[in-house]
Amino acid sequence: MSYNGASMNPPPTIVAVSTSSKHVKLERETELRIEVSDTPLKLRVVNGTAQTDGTTETDYTADETPMVSYLNVHAILNARRRVAQASESTQGPRVIVVGPEDSGKRTLAMLINWAAKEAWKPTFVDFDVTQGSVSIPGSVAATPIETPLDPVVGFPLDMPLVYYYGHTKPGTNVELYKATEKLYSKLKHVLSSKSNVDVVKLHKSGGVVAKNSEFRKTARSCRIQEYFDTTHSIYLVFRIGGRPQAPRSALPMGSDPVSDPLKVTHVNIDDRDVLHSVLAVSYAQEPDRIVSSNVSGFVYVTEVDVQRKTITYLAPSQGTLPSKFLVAGSLSWKKR
Repeated sequence: MSYNGASMNPPPTIVAVSTSSKHVKLERETELRIEVSDTPLKLRVVNGTAQTDGTTETDYTADETPMVSYLNVHAILNARRRVAQASESTQGPRVIVVGPEDSGKRTLAMLINWAAKEAWKPTFVDFDVTQGSVSIPGSVAATPIETPLDPVVGFPLDMPLVYYYGHTKPGTNVELYKATEKLYSKLKHVLSSKSNVDVVKLHKSGGVVAKNSEFRKTARSCRIQEYFDTTHSIYLVFRIGGRPQAPRSALPMGSDPVSDPLKVTHVNIDDRDVLHSVLAVSYAQEPDRIVSSNVSGFVYVTEVDVQRKTITYLAPSQGTLPSKFLVAGSLSWKKR
């Protein structure tokens, strides 16, 4: 589903800077749009009246809004949920949110909030590896939603199912990205069977054009930084894909080496690419199960000791990691 209504940008004549407190009366089927800088702004909405306190670069009321369409979709989904609830053989609705960057995918994902407010228990699946809503960038994740999301805290992290893709662009390893997408078929066995609707946030396939690349890099860095906390060390590191299956001399005449995008290879600790990289902690019991296994979390490599063949890393909690297998991708980050 896509929305092609009026532009979300205000007409130039409406742009203004406001530094005072004010009340705005919102009529039926209208919305208040605000743009802010780094200055904090307090906003409170009660019974159709919005109160702002602080500096805004732009604020105006619009009567052309996609929210009417979103509410209509919500009503349709609710009707289908009730049908599914009354029939044991009918599944609840599935919603896929697809679109280019800055098109409003996160806004439309508010459907899960509306569902939770009416006591449904949707499952949110995030295939957008560029930013990461449930986990860090480079991962594919799913989590059940039992209560409306807190706008500050975000998605609950007590029951997420996370698979590590390892890159921030789907095209880096297409076959591995497709393999991580297959987690969707496992959800009904792993997550709560009480889920009535799955809302899937899917990154647009194909080329990506970042309009605000610096902002996205900053947001991605903040998302990673807020994850980590304490220091630990050692373990085995593996990488998925990107290596030839055989040398050219071992292939039939005229044949080219074929890369295996799902091949799991051991990474030497003296590989300097490991430094400052984000590694996933796999639940796999054996290396050949890494691709099909979900992950328990992530660590950040702060030091590499080539002589001792050990690494020092940051992890979000104290104690021993639940697995000795760490998975590397192309995701790196330098702690501030």
